[in-house]
Amino acid sequence: MFKIGVLVSGGGTNLQAIIDSITAGELSGIEIASVISSKKDAYALSRAEEAGINAQYIGRGDYKSSAEYERALIDRFEGFGVELVVLAGFMIVLGETFLNAYENRIINIHPALIPSFCGDGFYGLKVHEAALARGVKVTGATVHFVTGETDGGPIILQKAVYINEDDDAASLQKRVMEEAEWTILPEAVRLISEGRLKIEGNIVRRI
Repeated sequence: MFKIGVLVSGGGTNLQAIIDSITAGELSGIEIASVISSKKDAYALSRAEEAGINAQYIGRGDYKSSAEYERALIDRFEGFGVELVVLAGFMIVLGETFLNAYENRIINIHPALIPSFCGDGFYGLKVHEAALARGVKVTGATVHFVTGETDGGPIILQKAVYINEDDDAASLQKRVMEEAEWTILPEAVRLISEGRLKIEGNIVRRI
């Protein structure tokens, strides 16, 4: 069984997409071993518990340093045999301690077509607000490996979403999730679990 750990901070819609894909038999041989939230009241914790998945709140404020906090996350995931870490709306920037422990084994979903509307400060509705303000006609979502550069790791999958003239940030966010994020995140997990990806510099190739 290929075990994944999911880091969350909010509603957990992308976590739910993975749970649903596993339940539907689309992700065979994959188990969500543990879910950790940086917020005590995150609805993602309820989603995990309802699915019978181990879930825990681990807050940054309970630790003196980022390194100590990341060590707590690592210890938790290692205790569950986690092989791949999925960031599904995790609002804390991970540092060297965590990145080194799970090098090339951390993926993130970003609600835009990287390299557009990404990097420091681009998260949540801010991404969609920026896309609308720029007047682009196509946006989408990207799954990428996580490195020390915000949204700068090798790209695994992308999916485009056309912008409607009557879209606002909230409606666009909803459609990007439904039409792109919830499709490509489970697919990326599947490809990694099957050993189908190879990283060459900043390029991801299927094998």
